[in-house]
Amino acid sequence: MTTRATGSNNFIKDIVSEDLSIGKNSNRVHTRFPPEPNGYLHIGHAKSICLNFGLAAEYGGLCNLRFDDTNPSKEDVEYVDSIQADVRWLGFDWDNRLFYASDYFEQLYNYAGQLIKAGKAYVCDLSPEQIRNYRGTLTGPGKDSPYRNRSVDENIDLFRRMRAGEFPDGSRVLRAKIDMTSPNLNMRDPVLYRIMRATHHRTGDDWCIYPMYDYAHPLSDAIEEVTHSICTCEFEDHRPLYDWTLRELNIKEPPQQIEFARLNLSHTVMSKRKLRQLVEQGYVSGWDDPRMPTISGLRRRGYTPEAIRDFCERIGVAKANSFVDIAMLEHCIREDLNFRAPRVMVVLRPLKVIIDNYPEDRVEMLDAGYNSENPQLGSRQVPFSRELYIEQEDFLEDPPKKFFRLSPGREVRLKNAYIIKCERVVKDEKTGEVTEVHCTYDPATKSGMPTDRKVKGTLHWVSAAHAVNAEVRLYSQLFLKENPDEDEDFKINMNRDSLEVLASLVEPSLAGMAPGDRYQFLRMGYFCVDPASSKDKLVFNRIVSLKDTWAKIQKAGDQTGK
Repeated sequence: MTTRATGSNNFIKDIVSEDLSIGKNSNRVHTRFPPEPNGYLHIGHAKSICLNFGLAAEYGGLCNLRFDDTNPSKEDVEYVDSIQADVRWLGFDWDNRLFYASDYFEQLYNYAGQLIKAGKAYVCDLSPEQIRNYRGTLTGPGKDSPYRNRSVDENIDLFRRMRAGEFPDGSRVLRAKIDMTSPNLNMRDPVLYRIMRATHHRTGDDWCIYPMYDYAHPLSDAIEEVTHSICTCEFEDHRPLYDWTLRELNIKEPPQQIEFARLNLSHTVMSKRKLRQLVEQGYVSGWDDPRMPTISGLRRRGYTPEAIRDFCERIGVAKANSFVDIAMLEHCIREDLNFRAPRVMVVLRPLKVIIDNYPEDRVEMLDAGYNSENPQLGSRQVPFSRELYIEQEDFLEDPPKKFFRLSPGREVRLKNAYIIKCERVVKDEKTGEVTEVHCTYDPATKSGMPTDRKVKGTLHWVSAAHAVNAEVRLYSQLFLKENPDEDEDFKINMNRDSLEVLASLVEPSLAGMAPGDRYQFLRMGYFCVDPASSKDKLVFNRIVSLKDTWAKIQKAGDQTGK
């Protein structure tokens, strides 16, 4: 069942306000956004970015950007660079507070030594499979490792030799000594360090042991003097270990971990591992494919940072996991672009119209406003001539009763131009397909001139002699199923028709537009000049159609009192 968000809420603000009211953390608010550099950020991360940086800004505090780079086997500088670009594009800045967990490797190693000396950590020789077997189950306790009672001196020696590279990968780990009978599996002597020979993107081959996230995370927060460590609900069961680590190392004013529900968006997968599969297995063209829920994909598709921030504000911050309809995200970009986007004429699937009584050598320049709701956008001159193109779907030879567009003997208005009447059609002799529509126009019905003539249909068009060729990419949802993760192989739910490429015609004012420029194509939707578009090839991505299903859902809910 998809959640229909009706307003924003944020229980974390209540916690922060209460902390400030009692003088906790010396009246400071300090948050952090701690991504792993093992993939590109997606819309779910945008929610966390807006939350962490937004809280700091609202309470006059600070927010760090910290890379959790503790697993070099999956990390890359490409991801580091993309994450920084995404955070900045969303409108946030960390000033001089860019950190890496790898900045603290020496401190984390020394902290581990303190735990060993305090009898709170030991080197274990069990294999990963044996550790899992010894761990127990949700209903049954675990059992102690045979290496759990090594002496402090032996553990210190072995841990030092682990760092020195004397042992093979996976042969030994450092574990916390907590409680193998704890009902929380995360507290059953969790692994703190593992041996891994992998070149790190910042430290190179200086280290062959790397800290686990659950160990590095609370200590990195403490080193940076973070007050509120905000993470998603899957880390709730890890909070006792977060608190244990800080407590056993006597950290003063320890940060507080607070969990919130991650964003689950309908018709989307939100796992970096699964998104990487789509990229590496060629289902999409890359991390920035406009069908991807990555921030770079949304940016390339034409979404604005304002629309994404608005979306994150509307869905609010809650404790319970739920689904948000993707229609709500689409509603936010429509609302943002409805006022700011120039409205232009583009024919996606052209059908030629010839106005028989219009002079062959005549070209009129007609004034056309860009956006009636935003007059400040001004207007442009659009050429009008004898031969035009309209949308194929705007003509039917044998129309149904409520079809108000062009058909034999019927009149329509051409946007910003004249009323025309269909007189006859020309068909392909072999296929019977209509190739030309011949019409007449009434000179007295020029747009802006007083006339008694009324017609129900208004069509957009482009002049055949002046139209510019463009490739238009129509994107739709990448998955057909509301929750594609319900199936073992999520890829069986992919929409094989999620991309349609058209050879279209655009009005000449769009020639030479800058990559990233956004427009409303009249009656067709919102579109963006693809950032990869060039002077030799003009490419537009459809951001979203004009049909706003979320607005209809909201209206229906208002009418029923829900």
